[in-house]
Amino acid sequence: MPKIHETAIVHPSAALADDVEVQAFTIIEEEVVIGSGSIIGPHCVIGKGTVLGKNNRTFSGAQIGIAPQDLKHLPEATGKTIVGDGNIFRETVTVSSSTVYPDDDEEKCTFIGNNCLFMACVHVAHDCTVGNHVIMANNSALAGHVEIHDGAILGGLVGIHQFCRIGTMAFIGGMARINMDALPFMITEGHPARCYGPNVVGLSRAGIPKEALSRIRRMFKLLYRSGLNTSQAVREIEQTIDDCDERKKLLDFITQSKRGFVH
Repeated sequence: MPKIHETAIVHPSAALADDVEVQAFTIIEEEVVIGSGSIIGPHCVIGKGTVLGKNNRTFSGAQIGIAPQDLKHLPEATGKTIVGDGNIFRETVTVSSSTVYPDDDEEKCTFIGNNCLFMACVHVAHDCTVGNHVIMANNSALAGHVEIHDGAILGGLVGIHQFCRIGTMAFIGGMARINMDALPFMITEGHPARCYGPNVVGLSRAGIPKEALSRIRRMFKLLYRSGLNTSQAVREIEQTIDDCDERKKLLDFITQSKRGFVH
């Protein structure tokens, strides 16, 4: 049976794996699912309908899958929150469920992948998508509908505007204000934000080979230092950079951008 502290409140409809631990004064609401090996810390709230995978850990005051901070959300409706495996939610992290609007004709969710670290006081708003191995440092915050791709790192006090995307293995410097998409593999920081070049240290630590780093540097120079506009730079990248995973991810990210990317 799960190990549930006597002061915790667990709704009868919640489904907890046999080795789950729920600590003091925590509330587990209706229809919650919590996978094996997870530890829910003290004074936490796991909102109605939230699904947590295996080996997740929440620390004191974390609130996962709670009602979104969106005035258009139907108060009687329940959004959806899906969390993968191996994530750590430190003190007072808040993750909002998806928003349910009166005219919705599709099911939405707030989604978090695997092996992410959310440091103290991080906020993930409604309908966000967070990939795998993402790190969000203290007090960083995502507005609604933001996408954070695999391996991205957000420094402390970073703010991401709604509907923005942060690319694969991007690094966002502390206290940056991001109101456009931030390219994969790059360092973006400042207020207003600027792209300063490839995230060499992070890419090297992730085992990216030198040849790939060289290609990423060349793509950065074509986009930012060549004097070409975006369309011209993209054509030059297609013509001069060998077909590879890094080129595909960067070009796909640019072509799929709706807000434009940080210059």
